[in-house]
Amino acid sequence: MKTFTKTKLAIALACAAPFAAHATDGYFSNGYGMKSNGMGGVAAAVALEPFGGATNPGAMSFLDNQWQLGVSWFSPDRNASRSGSGPAGIDAYVDSGSKNFFVPEFGVNWKLRPDLALGVTVYGNGGMNTDYAGDQIPVQSACGQFRGGQGAPYNLLCGSGSLGVDLMQLIIAPYVSWQFTKGHSIGIAPLIGYQRFEANGLQAFDNPAFSTNPGYVTNNGYSDAWGAGVRIGYMGQFTEQFAVGASYSTKISMGDFGEYKGLFAQEGGFDIPSNFMVGVAFRPVKPLLIAFDFQRIFYDDAPSVNNPSTWFGNCVPPQMGGPGLRQYCLGGDSGAGFGWQNVDVWKLGVQWDVNDRWTIRGGFNHSDNPIQSQDVTFNILAPGVVQDQWHAGATWKLDAKSEITGAFMYAQNNSVTGPSLFVGFGLPPTTSETIEMKQYLLGIAYSRKF
Repeated sequence: MKTFTKTKLAIALACAAPFAAHATDGYFSNGYGMKSNGMGGVAAAVALEPFGGATNPGAMSFLDNQWQLGVSWFSPDRNASRSGSGPAGIDAYVDSGSKNFFVPEFGVNWKLRPDLALGVTVYGNGGMNTDYAGDQIPVQSACGQFRGGQGAPYNLLCGSGSLGVDLMQLIIAPYVSWQFTKGHSIGIAPLIGYQRFEANGLQAFDNPAFSTNPGYVTNNGYSDAWGAGVRIGYMGQFTEQFAVGASYSTKISMGDFGEYKGLFAQEGGFDIPSNFMVGVAFRPVKPLLIAFDFQRIFYDDAPSVNNPSTWFGNCVPPQMGGPGLRQYCLGGDSGAGFGWQNVDVWKLGVQWDVNDRWTIRGGFNHSDNPIQSQDVTFNILAPGVVQDQWHAGATWKLDAKSEITGAFMYAQNNSVTGPSLFVGFGLPPTTSETIEMKQYLLGIAYSRKF
């Protein structure tokens, strides 16, 4: 570790970041670890794999010495459309071109003594990336008026070229887990966060009328930032049949995205929200495990994500019919954001030990939709609207020390429709937009005891 400098770490994480997309509750993964993904994402009150740094570090003292390495194919299918613009001529439909991602996972747990474990989890958040083709809106349209005749044809948000954003977050979480008395354990995991972001095709908003820092809104390549937080957790194994668990992660305070200080609120701020989870696990009969988790994600910790997009109307200058309040412009202290609400997530998972070699799993994950109808326009960039997700998985023990685990997830198609923000710029009130998404995940992992 002495030679693993911050610069080398940044390079390593930058190389890994493009793969940090996941099946999502908002843009948090619905499960960390292949066994968890096979059970709807449950993890608060079970100790099945070394991913406590991402879930509950308090559970890891109940896990033996092992490491796990896996990869998932993740495929989000997203589209956006506009209708009802009439003579304005900016109706369009477009699919996001980015549909295939390969997501690595890694964790290791060392049992130093019966009551003490150390480990490391490396995990990511994502799913907030889009890549819509440009040239969707004809030259003879309201986009030309909105842009002052600059560039043509236009993308769905009246910009030039392809439209989309790419947000990747990777977190390294070393942890320690201690059974302070038999059956009851606490844990702590420092969280070292790295993230990077890129936006393209937002030229319509890259000007002094709409941004506090024009020139720092779009097409500036990748911007990255580091940050830190902490996760704490508890697990109690009250009997062989019953356990409870809980964990809390603070907000990870991140550095600003300097290249996009004219896009995100507070001059490029983009913190990773705090969240907590509580869960229970039952073994009514020895081969059967039933687990249930509740999680809450506080997107209001990140103003760039939580601030309503409708605040953008307060920024519009007087010559365009608005109040011209600069703090509401993109990049301002109260700059318009994606309008994401805090969400509740409910997870149910079951596991059945078929025999000494085979274990099968299933699960269901339901998340609130963080996006309201009035915020659809900006969320063309980040359509995180899936709510119901179905999971299945299995583990095959190769021998006494090693096993292979597979998982599958399908997130049902969901959509949100709302009034277009462009209505305030001369479009008819019938103008609306729709964002839509479904997801698939298929993964495999190898784990080994040592």
